[in-house]
Amino acid sequence: MKNTLAIAATLTALGSPVAAEGITISEGSSRKSVMASPDQFAGTVIVESMMPANEHNGHNTGHVTFAPGARTAWHSHPRGQMLIITDGAGWVQEDGGEKRTVRAGDVIWFAPGVRHWHGATDTTMMRHIAMTYMDGGSNVTWSDQVTDQQFLD
Repeated sequence: MKNTLAIAATLTALGSPVAAEGITISEGSSRKSVMASPDQFAGTVIVESMMPANEHNGHNTGHVTFAPGARTAWHSHPRGQMLIITDGAGWVQEDGGEKRTVRAGDVIWFAPGVRHWHGATDTTMMRHIAMTYMDGGSNVTWSDQVTDQQFLD
């Protein structure tokens, strides 16, 4: 205890900050869920914005729920995207690559500019937290829909 007080007194005397500069809390009860745009998604997809980008974090964060068979259109991100799979199982695919299965607990990184899609499998739902990084006010470039054949192959 004496050591803790001595360290605190020393830091205070040196002018070190004792308190944080600020905290932002995005309360779960205050967030709205919306159906995703059929121009950018196929099937039933629900998006819940968790935290918008700001000058400190540089990314939008959302929790996205995909019903079985639901998925994004092909798209890319100018500064990349990170997905944290929170529930269920899904598929991710880079253009020209193989479709890969992801499950709750998996973390996926899509490098900047990599065209890809992601969503639930054909028989299971999937939820993920998506962090998309901003570049000049933009975080995504949407492309064409993933066809049923592309989805199932």
